[in-house]
Amino acid sequence: MTSDHASASPFRGAPSLDALNALSEGTAMQPLGIVFTEIGADFLRATMPVDARTKQPYGLLHGGASVLLAETLGSTAGNLCVPEDRICVGIEINANHLRAVRDGVVTGTARPLHVGRATQVWEIRIEDARGRLACVSRITLAVVDRPG
Repeated sequence: MTSDHASASPFRGAPSLDALNALSEGTAMQPLGIVFTEIGADFLRATMPVDARTKQPYGLLHGGASVLLAETLGSTAGNLCVPEDRICVGIEINANHLRAVRDGVVTGTARPLHVGRATQVWEIRIEDARGRLACVSRITLAVVDRPG
């Protein structure tokens, strides 16, 4: 499935931004300030501040923070596509850091490349406040039985 040819949303039900943001409480996403901001027919979007929590020692957005945002978006979007008795877990992620970001807010958008029964692949594009591409990431997820 590509976003250009998606005829229907891959998401099951009607996910709520409030519910997604509530899942971040007590996790790595909360102290980094990651907030889900939009759910579209075939995408999930979130923002993250570029500040002392997310910068490396040279004053730039830390690549690891970008990857955490990307994995958060890809994994969350993937989990919105599976039945209640299944979950998605990341098995591979990569990121190309294309532009330095020094301050403001970055926005990540996850879109599906493949949503299958056993695996999913999502592309996450992270842009600065001016809409310039700062990072592009791809995550592969395994669809497994929900523990418990």
